[in-house]
Amino acid sequence: MKALLTIEDIKLIFIRCSEIMNKNRQALLDLDAACGDGDLGLTMTKGFAAAAAAARNYSGNDAGKLFLAAGMAIAGSAPSTMGTLIASGFMRVGKEAAGREAMATVDCAAMMISFLDGIMARGKSKPGDKTIIDSLMPAAETLRQGENKPLAEAWADALEAAEQGVERARGMRAVHGRAAYYGDASIGKDDAGARVGMLIVKAFAEYVA
Repeated sequence: MKALLTIEDIKLIFIRCSEIMNKNRQALLDLDAACGDGDLGLTMTKGFAAAAAAARNYSGNDAGKLFLAAGMAIAGSAPSTMGTLIASGFMRVGKEAAGREAMATVDCAAMMISFLDGIMARGKSKPGDKTIIDSLMPAAETLRQGENKPLAEAWADALEAAEQGVERARGMRAVHGRAAYYGDASIGKDDAGARVGMLIVKAFAEYVA
């Protein structure tokens, strides 16, 4: 069982993220079409493909620089609202994880909190707004509470929390982006952004498992 995520592990996790976004491409397109622009599956597939390529090409030993490279790749290849938010999150992680050659559970908790902070700062959103925040925040908080647990257990718990966040977001009213135009009609619909957040957590959880 892994006790640390090395640089090579983080590279493979970005590749896993890309695979998961590809697998869920149509589901994200369908969700986004219900209350959005209908292109989220395309932008996430493109953005994480670029992040995976940047990860493969990274030859250093600094986790922060790896996350920064991945974030910049997403920003350049998927300049949509969600692409910009996720890129901002990973670039914030780049600052927080600077100089680290490996990450224990406590470092993963700090990483997720920084990722969340970067997204919230860029998007001016908060919990309950029916966004990606509503799956990422419970995952980040669960990791923080379980920072002394083994990686696999901590990330499994974080994934469960993110999945529950997706379920809770279904009952919320959207207040940001195109989904906000639907007003009360957005209540009862899955939020595509919350689903993306959960899928990112899923990539980490599946890899360390």
